[in-house]
Amino acid sequence: MSILYIIGTPIGNLGDLTVRAAEILGSVDLVASEDTRQTLKLLSHLNIRVRMVSCRSQNEGFASEKIVRALDDGQNVAYTSDAGTPALSDPGAVLVRAAVKAGHEVIPVPGPSAFASLVSVAGGTDKTVVFEGFLSPKAGRRRSRLKELLDSESAFVLYESPFRILKLFDDLADLDNERYVCVGREMTKIHEEYLRGSAAEVRDVLAGREKQLGEFSVYISGKKKD
Repeated sequence: MSILYIIGTPIGNLGDLTVRAAEILGSVDLVASEDTRQTLKLLSHLNIRVRMVSCRSQNEGFASEKIVRALDDGQNVAYTSDAGTPALSDPGAVLVRAAVKAGHEVIPVPGPSAFASLVSVAGGTDKTVVFEGFLSPKAGRRRSRLKELLDSESAFVLYESPFRILKLFDDLADLDNERYVCVGREMTKIHEEYLRGSAAEVRDVLAGREKQLGEFSVYISGKKKD
């Protein structure tokens, strides 16, 4: 029985790759990845040469069949998304289900995660934290889902692009400006930054910049109990 390894990879700093992940990437017969060009940079950093195949959200069903055939042939396979842990707002779940259905073992190789990284420095005291990932790019749907999340008593974490981050904070400030917010931008990278405060306070800081740069992860505290 072959093994499919689901590997967490750095979200910015290549030094965050675990020793175990590097060893497995260097030992498998095939590396499947969301973006072969991105993963190739990591493999080149590790001086690893191995066959690669693309498995992204647009072709995950078809690519999974190809990867399962490799597993059926006795090959061990590693899967990586662009950065962080697969299946957390990234492809991977379809491949996992296909491999399990075919009778192969699927093993996680824990590593970096923007979600876990942000929660660890947010300073939140909520018992429950919901991982929401990306909201809909459509304004109405985004605002409606955001209101649902705010109406719960749980904290939650969102991912957002630099193109919509101000719109997100406009909605947050309008719907509930009492929540504590922590924003991580470009985490583990050269221009790493954290902003903390109310939604309006963070929005004002971002709005004062000429351009929004980088990837954003946003922690919003839970609803205060009466």
